[in-house]
Amino acid sequence: MILSITIPGVPVAKGRPKFTARGGFARAYTPAKTQRYEDVIRCEAVAAMAGRDPVDEAVTVSVTAYVVPPKSMPKKRRLEAIEGSVKPLTRPDLDNYAKAALDACNAIVFRDDSLVTDLLIRKRYSEHPRLTITVEAGEDYA
Repeated sequence: MILSITIPGVPVAKGRPKFTARGGFARAYTPAKTQRYEDVIRCEAVAAMAGRDPVDEAVTVSVTAYVVPPKSMPKKRRLEAIEGSVKPLTRPDLDNYAKAALDACNAIVFRDDSLVTDLLIRKRYSEHPRLTITVEAGEDYA
């Protein structure tokens, strides 16, 4: 394993880019909430890498977003959700959690996110919201 990090708190999915026009030029930018969350992931990734250089080979990444079940969920169903038999089917979309994680780890954990050859993304319920990212050396499928 190359790296395993956990970011405590409610996971934030990558937001859609925002656009502005000034002086006749259009500019796209990342929403502030997304930018702050990616900064938190970057800090955790830098600490976990402990001074090592970014990996320059194929990697497998696993991203799991743990979200709190809604308060409106009945008690029995809430217990099932925490146990894992009920999965979250709500927004934000699963792939947006992975996008935020990969963009934040880019140039810190791996040279470029094009080196990710396998990606496993999960969204689960938990009483303790968090985002976990695991990076492992890629498999050789040749």
